[in-house]
Amino acid sequence: MLYQDTIVALATPSGTGAIAVIRVSGEDAITLADSVFDSVRGKRLVHQKSHTIHLGHIKDGNLILDEALVSLFKAPHSYTGENVVEISCHGSPYIQQQIVQLLLRKGCRAASAGEFTLRAFLQGKMDLSQAEAVADLIASDSTSAHELALNQMRGGFSNEIEDLRQELLNFASLIELELDFSQEDVEFADRTQFETLLNRMERVLKRLIDSFALGNVLKHGIPVAIVGEPNVGKSTLLNALLNEERAIVSDIAGTTRDTIEDQISIKGVNFRFMDTAGIRETEDAVEKIGIERTFSKIAQAKLIICLFEGKNYSPITLANISKKFPDKSLLPICNKVDVLNENQIETIKTEIPEVIFISAKRGQGIEALKKQLFELVGTGNISGDETIVSNSRHYNALLKALEEVQKVKEGLEGGITGDLMAIDIRQALFHLGEITGKVTTDDLLGNIFSNFCIGK
Repeated sequence: MLYQDTIVALATPSGTGAIAVIRVSGEDAITLADSVFDSVRGKRLVHQKSHTIHLGHIKDGNLILDEALVSLFKAPHSYTGENVVEISCHGSPYIQQQIVQLLLRKGCRAASAGEFTLRAFLQGKMDLSQAEAVADLIASDSTSAHELALNQMRGGFSNEIEDLRQELLNFASLIELELDFSQEDVEFADRTQFETLLNRMERVLKRLIDSFALGNVLKHGIPVAIVGEPNVGKSTLLNALLNEERAIVSDIAGTTRDTIEDQISIKGVNFRFMDTAGIRETEDAVEKIGIERTFSKIAQAKLIICLFEGKNYSPITLANISKKFPDKSLLPICNKVDVLNENQIETIKTEIPEVIFISAKRGQGIEALKKQLFELVGTGNISGDETIVSNSRHYNALLKALEEVQKVKEGLEGGITGDLMAIDIRQALFHLGEITGKVTTDDLLGNIFSNFCIGK
């Protein structure tokens, strides 16, 4: 599936700005651009070298639409692998639309969402997982999300998957060859080496699958629920973390009736904090709904800050939440430390050694809390050589590939015939190929690239 027509789209965000970039890609891109461009030096774009920039005017007949810079990228040395022209014009929405409409009248087609990157994939400029990383890179809003997308776009994950797939394909070829000589009862594939490969593949696939839990939260932000009894300072803590008056603070218990959410970046990792209604027995119908929503948010959270007031310390809430959500990381925080004496502090330390003492009102201990939150995530060195999976499509394909590899391994140990083993090998190859785009369907490509912005 290769596109033959020439497409055009605005590559910069719509609206008013200093400049805008209009991108054209296709076999006739340079010819079409040349037909509307009048160089200040009288140059014809069709006669210029690739990777050059030219100053001139975009003209509709005798009407000058704008003074612009035109960049040329000739196939195959361009983003899409096709002839590409980028017109840098002034950022007036009127000028942008006039130039795009002019190119459409000249024979271009309006690009669909993600079509430039789709063409880059179809022309072999990148594989499918790298193409998906382009969208993640554009959407990244933190250091960690940016590094994850950049690593994947550079092809580290793709190379790891493709190396495994190629090794398995080599053995699959030998197994298939044995089927052609089944009457002679010969073995071309060394079973010992094959078992070693399957064990290694199993370890690599499990490592990649396990990394998804971390990759997913780094990509989308880590949800943190702030829970505790009424009036222990949850809203004050949220305001202190955000360094702004985001939540209403009052001495009246039960002020927060609904969840309030906002996020901050701690050492390049996004944390999404959720201030929740205080947990207590109540007859107030509205407050009951708020408390129900609190437990719903706790279920969604990756981390739980269990806040309690030191002066009226009771371990009941902490124990109840820990028992109700045993799979959650729980961080006990003692608030209002500024009104505690040494004996009270020592008592709490003895009962909860991992406790962090803060005064949300005075900002005391907030930096220590942020440091502890970051350490609990256990990010490690995101920008290092370790591959982290953050795409749910890749995760599902890895799970299926692992299942098939384990079937092959069981069959090898059980001594099943080569024809039955070959079926599971083909399925494993299929699922690995889905990740990098060696195996695709129109529906799959449509689903992936429809999530891109127009012009990319």
